Amino acid sequence: MTTSPAGASGTRFSAETLKLDAGAEIERICGWIRETVLKDLRRRGAVLGLSGGIDSSVTAALCALALGPAKVTGIFMPEHDSDPESLELGRALADAVGIETVLEDIGPALAAAGCYARRDGFIRQVVPEFGEGWGCKVVLEDALTGRGYNISWLVVANPQGEQTRHRMPLDVYLGMIAAANMKQRTRKQIEYYHADRLNFAVAGTPNRLEYDQGFFVKNGDGAADFKPIAHLYKSQVYQLAEALGVPDAIQRRPPTTDTWSLPQGQDEYYFSLPYDRMDLCLYGLENGIAREAVAEAVDLTPDQVDAVWRNIAAKRKVADYLHAAPVTMLSLRDLSRTDRP
Repeated sequence: MTTSPAGASGTRFSAETLKLDAGAEIERICGWIRETVLKDLRRRGAVLGLSGGIDSSVTAALCALALGPAKVTGIFMPEHDSDPESLELGRALADAVGIETVLEDIGPALAAAGCYARRDGFIRQVVPEFGEGWGCKVVLEDALTGRGYNISWLVVANPQGEQTRHRMPLDVYLGMIAAANMKQRTRKQIEYYHADRLNFAVAGTPNRLEYDQGFFVKNGDGAADFKPIAHLYKSQVYQLAEALGVPDAIQRRPPTTDTWSLPQGQDEYYFSLPYDRMDLCLYGLENGIAREAVAEAVDLTPDQVDAVWRNIAAKRKVADYLHAAPVTMLSLRDLSRTDRP
């Protein structure tokens, strides 16, 4: 790969490189949404889950602008570990853009399926005393170690709020993630119920960073009929949020997973760096920007940028599986036969 010390314009590489014409981009995306939903997918409107986060908020605002608020339904799907602020902010967004909403408490369904009991059972293999009144989360080791792979840690807090960190055997880690993924898949089931009921399409909400790095659950939040912001870096999603009038409280809220019972940011759980620095590292890698220029822009050393790039490459390998369609032994010829009724 050839590298250049600056962006395509020849100017110094910085956060300004990701600046876009928000008004023009909103118009372009809205045209694409109308074409995709109404003509290609032949659906009447759009359904999406509202988390109170920036991505779902911008996606909802774009759909409302493109299709009309009456053709967009937002779904709140809290569960036992959800931050109450998520519902509050989601409602503020729905009020701001004027869309209909539905509240679906998925906590009882998850409990009945054993989501919480399965997770807690795995935790007790490491922390036997874990139980009622305790909290938990999974955190990622610093990506700047340069290993090219990640080590995750279990963090628990007892009822007195005292936190401890523990290494997990692989089966415990996999079991905890499998249990947590039940949340995303249950939410998607609810979204498609309402989409079928209304003859709407399901809108996905990943930004470019999440889409590229596999920060989604296969057949969970990764499932959707269209994904209108998957080409935008998260920094650019914030630019659109401001232009669309997304409530300030949502724009100020740090990105969160809202998956575990302890508070957690996305950088702690998956990316290891704040989104604005990850955006620039990803852009630099994709556009052949010299590591020295990227390092200066994100306040890292060139060697640390190399470590982040190795981490991006490792996550892309995981994302390949998450993006992959089901594998069959059918050939294109089988699928194109003309003897079907």
